[in-house]
Amino acid sequence: MIVTDVKTFLVDASRKWRGRNWLFVKVYTDEGIEGLGEASGWPSVVEKAIRDLKHVVIGENPFNIERIWQRMLLAFMGHGLTGVVGAGAMTGIEIALWDIVGKALKTPLYNLLGGKCREKVKVYGHAHSVKEALNLVDRGYKALKMGLRSADKVGDIRDAVGEEVDLCIDLHGPPWLTLSDAINLGKRLEKYNLLFIEDPVPPENLDGLAKVKSELETPIAAGERWATIYGFRDLIEREVVDIIQPDMGRVGGITQLKKICGMAEAHFISVAPHDGSNGPVAEAAALHVCTSIPNFLILEHLADDLPLRQEVVTPIEVKDGYMKAPSKPGLGVELDEEVAVKNRPREPNISMPPREAENLYWRMMFRRAKWLNSI
Repeated sequence: MIVTDVKTFLVDASRKWRGRNWLFVKVYTDEGIEGLGEASGWPSVVEKAIRDLKHVVIGENPFNIERIWQRMLLAFMGHGLTGVVGAGAMTGIEIALWDIVGKALKTPLYNLLGGKCREKVKVYGHAHSVKEALNLVDRGYKALKMGLRSADKVGDIRDAVGEEVDLCIDLHGPPWLTLSDAINLGKRLEKYNLLFIEDPVPPENLDGLAKVKSELETPIAAGERWATIYGFRDLIEREVVDIIQPDMGRVGGITQLKKICGMAEAHFISVAPHDGSNGPVAEAAALHVCTSIPNFLILEHLADDLPLRQEVVTPIEVKDGYMKAPSKPGLGVELDEEVAVKNRPREPNISMPPREAENLYWRMMFRRAKWLNSI
């Protein structure tokens, strides 16, 4: 069996935020077996990278996943070993290769990754108000995440859902949030017994993450902006976080994610993959990995994503706050190409900053005291 072609499908996934895209990838073989993948890390840019990398992949045996991945990395190694654009391009192709292998062997992907460590995968939804939180809990969710709009609002949600539901806070690693402010906010939140605080400072600031971790009792999570074992190496070996959050769409592929999870396991670090902007194919791949690793904690899930998510790819049910990796061969999901083609993006694949944001530190320049007091 050899790879004969690689094609991409860029899809408009704009929801509450503009400029969101999904990038699906299909790898074709001379035996008629097709593999499906997904790539993130700036999808509209990654799409061009995949079109370049396909020339490295065509003619290769799709079973030789590690060889193909190494050759793709060699093809653009001059651009670095850790960037999410290059890693995202490799991810989309690599997931599709695993899908081909699973289909050829007529077995679900998790069986190729060591089998099941669990029958189902715990997921969390997103809630920014008491009403949204109670709605998700009524639907069976046992964990929720929110951005920090107000410490008092976190308290209101904790009071509403009780201690049986895990709560997580995402600070999004803003450059304008100083180390001292991050620690201050973290201490104000400790009384709510959070499952974790995500990206309290820019995750690129490893010394800052280490300082926050040393000052707080709440577990610290980070990792969605990192890619490959080379990117995660210091984050894990320096033990500056309690939980890593690799993103299945841009981490470098399924093999890379398994290696990273193994590195984390040796340091007693849990894994809670990021999935906030990804589409359903990356989520399916993440489910297979989460099913197969021992140090899995929880998986992010957009509980109320746009309806297109259920239309463009085979949907996977959420039941009582859990999802199951599909038991069909490979990933177990398929792309509706007609739906994908009908939903090409119509606007730039970026998040436009507000007009007053002149630089990365703009929040420090505009009403800092009022902003911090409101939190």
